[in-house]
Amino acid sequence: MTPFGHAVRDLRKRKGVSQKEMAVAIGVSPAYLSALEHGKRGVPNFDFLQRVAGYFNIIWDEAEELFSVAAVSHPRVVVDTSGMPPEYTAFANDLARVIRHLPPDVLRNLQDIVDGAKKRP
Repeated sequence: MTPFGHAVRDLRKRKGVSQKEMAVAIGVSPAYLSALEHGKRGVPNFDFLQRVAGYFNIIWDEAEELFSVAAVSHPRVVVDTSGMPPEYTAFANDLARVIRHLPPDVLRNLQDIVDGAKKRP
């Protein structure tokens, strides 16, 4: 499941709406909505995101958060290390191989490192 899929499922559950009801209301198939929730589809387009926000009548801050979560929810990530030193490519490949097996605490530690690196000049 992607962060976006989790967010949509959480919204549906809080509002008491089934996948089928939501899909019909926003003009997509229940299969598509299910695939999005389960991380089997890529990042949804802006039009879809607006339909979801409108359907749930969410406030702007919550809609902005939903849009941000969608932006980081592509289930198949490509890391381009061309032109970088070889250790960057080796690291990206190692991470791709082991990411499914990382315990939550290790994932949080790695995320903290990445977040710290984003703050560096």
